[in-house]
Amino acid sequence: MYNTDKPTRDELPTTPQLIRSTIIAIVAAVAILVTVVLPSEYAIDPTGIGRFLGLSEMGEIKMQLAEEAERDRAGDKKKGREDQSSLIGRAVAMLFISPAHAQAPAGRKDEMTLTLKPGEGAEIKLAMKKGAKAKFNWASEGGTVNFDLHGDGGGAEISYKKGRSVEKDDGVVEAKFDGQHGWFWRNRGKKDVTITLRAEGEYSDIKRML
Repeated sequence: MYNTDKPTRDELPTTPQLIRSTIIAIVAAVAILVTVVLPSEYAIDPTGIGRFLGLSEMGEIKMQLAEEAERDRAGDKKKGREDQSSLIGRAVAMLFISPAHAQAPAGRKDEMTLTLKPGEGAEIKLAMKKGAKAKFNWASEGGTVNFDLHGDGGGAEISYKKGRSVEKDDGVVEAKFDGQHGWFWRNRGKKDVTITLRAEGEYSDIKRML
C-alpha cells in the first residue's frame, strides 16, 4: 500500500511566511470590518466608503429599527406592570362591554401628512393584530425619499418592503404578528419633502412614532 509522502522541512512554510500570512489576514479582516460591517450594521463609516456604496444608509435603518424595537420592549414591560395592577378593574369593566365594542375597529380610514427636512427621518405606524390587513398609499411632494415598510412587537421584527429615491408607493400590508406595522421615511435630498399617507383597514390606532 502506498502512503502519501510527508512534506519535508524545506516544503513547510517558514516562520516569517506564517507571520506575513497572519498579518495579511488581519489587515484584510480589519479592512472588511471598517468598510463593510461597521457601515452596514451600525452606520459607523470612518472611511466614507460605506456611504459611497450605500451601506451606511442600510446601517442607519437597522439602528433605527433596533432603537424602535427596544422602545417597544420597554413599553411592553411597563404595560405588563400596569395591566397586572389593574386586573380587577379591567375584569369588572369587561362585564359591561359587549364583545363587539371590545374588538379593534375594522374598516378604519385615516390620512396623515408630515414634512421632512433634508436628512430628517420620520415614522408612522399602525397598531395591528396578527393577520390583519390594511390598504395604503403614500406620495411625496418636493422630492423623493428612502423608505422601509416594517413591523415590530413582542420581540419580533420584520421588513416587508424597502425602497430608495421613491416618490410614492401603495399596496396592502398584512401583519405577521401583533404589534406596530408601518413606514420609516428619510429625506436624502436638499429640499423639504412633504409626505401624505392614506390608510384603510383592520388596525386600532395610527400614530407618528418619530
